[in-house]
Amino acid sequence: MWRLCLIAIAAFHFANGLVMWFAPHFWYEAVPGVAMMGPFNLHFIRDIALVFGMSAGALAYGAYARNRAAAIIGATWPALHALFHVWIWISRGFPLDHVASSNLTAIQLPAWLALAAALNFARKEAAR
Repeated sequence: MWRLCLIAIAAFHFANGLVMWFAPHFWYEAVPGVAMMGPFNLHFIRDIALVFGMSAGALAYGAYARNRAAAIIGATWPALHALFHVWIWISRGFPLDHVASSNLTAIQLPAWLALAAALNFARKEAAR
């Protein structure tokens, strides 16, 4: 089950990175809360697309090669990104709005599930 979680989250991050890279204006306008953070910045969006791609690659490699270090490394970026978004949510005054809902479903849940999957996957693989 944990391998499947890693693969699914890797696919999600890879798809997000592709959209950010090839359709950055669409991504900027479509993702709730992004435009609130400042004006469109192609360089920044594509930098983050590369990080999502790296995370996806490490998660996928970790799952397929049963490499716990790669899985944990791949889960590190989403977890740090999620922590940053918790800080943003706090600084916004804890609103329960569309931005918070998107944050929960598209950032928080995948990030913490990826980390849990990587850590649990690692334990099971180390026990073999």
